[in-house]
Amino acid sequence: MENKGYVHIYTGNGKGKTTAAIGVAVRMLFCGKSVYMGQFVKSIRYNEARLDEIFPRFTIEQFGSGCWIYSEPTPLDKELAIKGYQKVLELARKGEFDLLILDELNIALHYNLLEVDDIIRLIREKHPTTELIITGRYAPRTLIDEADLVTEMKEIKHYYTMGVPAREGIER
Repeated sequence: MENKGYVHIYTGNGKGKTTAAIGVAVRMLFCGKSVYMGQFVKSIRYNEARLDEIFPRFTIEQFGSGCWIYSEPTPLDKELAIKGYQKVLELARKGEFDLLILDELNIALHYNLLEVDDIIRLIREKHPTTELIITGRYAPRTLIDEADLVTEMKEIKHYYTMGVPAREGIER
């Protein structure tokens, strides 16, 4: 059981989903393991995207065209999400990385950029020892049912609602 790769989902409207995934990644990296992070929807290189400067076993790619969360995704957004899915499906099958993080994948599903059935397929076809973390709000029930571990981040209070912008080193 120790060598089995489990499926984690970090979802909910609270802060900390990507941060939790990065925490697991850092633990893995300090154990000499390899980590791949595919960021769906995102195109801004937040500071976590610089982990590859410190850890040679950390790889990150982004599959987003910009900030459209307050509008509607474009055909380019769908194309980038599909390209990202094809890439991570291949990596999941190969088992080349010890940990795959599919950051904001749930958002890509919520906006119909990808199909839930395709993600279920990825989970079922992934290499048996590859650990998989999926983040983002709005995790669909079928994905939750398929996962081994599900954590819901629930916002109780956040200074962002009081007008505090994202801060360097804390939110970005």
